[in-house]
Amino acid sequence: MHNLLTQLTQILGTSGIVTGSAVAERIGTYWHPQPMQALAILRPANTEQLCACLKLCHQVGQVLIPLGGNTGLAEATACTAQDIMLSLERMQAIEDIDSIGRHVTVQAGAILERVQQEVNKHDLLFPVDLGARGSCTIGGMLATNAGGFGVLCHGMMREQVLGLEVVLADGTLISALNSYQKNNSGYDLKQLFIGSEGTLGVITRAVLRLKPLPRANATALLTANSFSQVTALLQHLDRHGMGALCAFELMWKSFWEMNIGDYAELNRSFTQSYPFYVLVEFQGQHTEQLTALFEATLEQAYEQELFCDALIAQSEAERHTFWAIREAYEAEERYFDRTQGFDVSLAIREMDTFVNLLDSRLKALDPRAILLVFGHLADGNLHLTTGFHQPLPDPQQVEEIVYSTLAEFKGAVSAEHGIGLEKKPYLSYSRKPEEIDLMRRLKHLLDPQGILNPGKVFDLQPSSTEIQQTALNALCGDPQT
Repeated sequence: MHNLLTQLTQILGTSGIVTGSAVAERIGTYWHPQPMQALAILRPANTEQLCACLKLCHQVGQVLIPLGGNTGLAEATACTAQDIMLSLERMQAIEDIDSIGRHVTVQAGAILERVQQEVNKHDLLFPVDLGARGSCTIGGMLATNAGGFGVLCHGMMREQVLGLEVVLADGTLISALNSYQKNNSGYDLKQLFIGSEGTLGVITRAVLRLKPLPRANATALLTANSFSQVTALLQHLDRHGMGALCAFELMWKSFWEMNIGDYAELNRSFTQSYPFYVLVEFQGQHTEQLTALFEATLEQAYEQELFCDALIAQSEAERHTFWAIREAYEAEERYFDRTQGFDVSLAIREMDTFVNLLDSRLKALDPRAILLVFGHLADGNLHLTTGFHQPLPDPQQVEEIVYSTLAEFKGAVSAEHGIGLEKKPYLSYSRKPEEIDLMRRLKHLLDPQGILNPGKVFDLQPSSTEIQQTALNALCGDPQT
């Protein structure tokens, strides 16, 4: 092993590798800030160095764990003391901004917020936005197919990519930095790596689509008495907003009341408490036109009784306050002895039934359990936080209740945070055995030594549960119920 580290140091230089006690000076994961453990952290400065490192590790079967901004929530970067971390933190260049073609070429280590700031200078927008914008990297966002706040009108990371450069496990460079939207010249290989969580290859550079920078926004907090009112409101705003609707964020009452504490004055602006609170936002180019459209659309919705009460942001500060409530999580961390978070997708029309059923099942496990619900309702994504006090229930029991209930609604166990280790036991709740088998075959093809992020997303061999489910499906003649 010492010889391997020596050879890697020769490739990277002493500044390109972190070993010994310096590894433990970094935190292991975003939510569990214990010291990082790894044999070493590789920090290549360019693609050539990365290719050489992967080729060497492939030859000796050394495990590599790709690491982005370390803000993931599914333990996709969990590492042992025998594994080597691979960080692209020295590959942060924003190489080219094409204002005419509206695209930007960046290295995978580039921080999202800096990319946003640089393209803004050209009156352009990179539309994917996350709460972790100040630390998440483009490579990590691509590896997890990140979503965030603007999916309703812009799509997830997958929709922003024109071209990718990827290094395979054996060091082979696949450079397909396409910069135009139409290219049907054979298979669209880049899609294999987007959302693969570093298990099929290491993304090194990307060409990303840009959009004109919006110069105006209009934001409001609305309230509703029923879920049917909420969905009718969404349809109205989507239909009459002339493409300006860019956010429709729903907060159930339990979440709102938990996180409104620091903004009590704002809460008193509403005449009463409501079951649902909706954060809506329009974006456009002209303030007066957008404001007129926003107010007219809301007025029509109110006349049709699609919401009960409204607060319209009168300043950028008020707009940030509205969003701060939606993005808050600190109150939960202070109040409960333990929280467990979930990121799921399901049909919008079934969300309220799902939430009510899940709440009843959690309370059957622990009568003091609290379910907090919020999310990007318009794109089918809900975030769930379960809160508990001592004595605490078994966390695996909680997971089983959440995911088995979700399976009854044919939902997805991960909407935008990936699978990693955390959701690996439940992947089969959302994907058929044939799908998981094809994933395994792709993994064997592209990483025959199994050195890239092994054990994440799925195991290389089927579990006993999967084998039993496959047999049951075959017996019933139904690929998945």
